[in-house]
Amino acid sequence: MFIQILKKIASSIEWLIEMMGKLIAWLTLLMVTTIVLVLIFRHGFELSAIALAESVTYMHATVFMLGSAYALKHNSHVRVDVFYQKFSARKKAWVEIFGFTFLLLPVCWFIYFYTVNTVALNWALETGSNDPGGIPYLYILMSLMLLLPITLVLQGLASTINNVLFLLGHAPDPNLVAHQSKGDEAHA
Repeated sequence: MFIQILKKIASSIEWLIEMMGKLIAWLTLLMVTTIVLVLIFRHGFELSAIALAESVTYMHATVFMLGSAYALKHNSHVRVDVFYQKFSARKKAWVEIFGFTFLLLPVCWFIYFYTVNTVALNWALETGSNDPGGIPYLYILMSLMLLLPITLVLQGLASTINNVLFLLGHAPDPNLVAHQSKGDEAHA
C-alpha cells in the first residue's frame, strides 16, 4: 500500500513537471517571434517598443526558471559524469539520492530562503520597469525565483522516490526509463 502511494506521488509530480515543461516550451517560439517583431519595429520603422522588448526578458526568465525542473526530469541538465557514466544502475540510484539530499535540497533551500524577502519586498512596492513605457509588473516576474526551487525540489523528490523504489525492487531502473523516453521522443 505504501509503495503504491509513493508511486502515485512520484508519477503525479512528474506529470505536473512534464505538462509545465511542454507548456513552457511553447514560450520559446513566442519569445523568438517577439524578438523578430522588436527588430522589425526598431530597424524597419524606427519605433521603440520597450514593453515588447522587456517581455522577451520576462519570457526568457520564465523558460529558465520553470523549465529547469523539466530539464532535471529528462536529465538534460549539465552533469559532470566522468565517473557516473560507468556506474552500475544501483550506484547511479545511490548517487541520485545523495545528490538530491545533500546537493539539490540545500541549494534550493538557500535560493528560497535568500529570495523570499526580496520577492515579498518587491510585491509590497509593486516594483515595475525603470523605463517609461516598460512593463509595470516586475514583482510578478520575481516570484519565479521562488517557483524555481519549489519545482526543482518537487522533481528531485519524484526522482528520489523512483530511485528508492528501484533499490527496493519495486520499480524499473529510473535512468533506463529516462533514456528510453528520450529515445521515444526522438522517434516521434
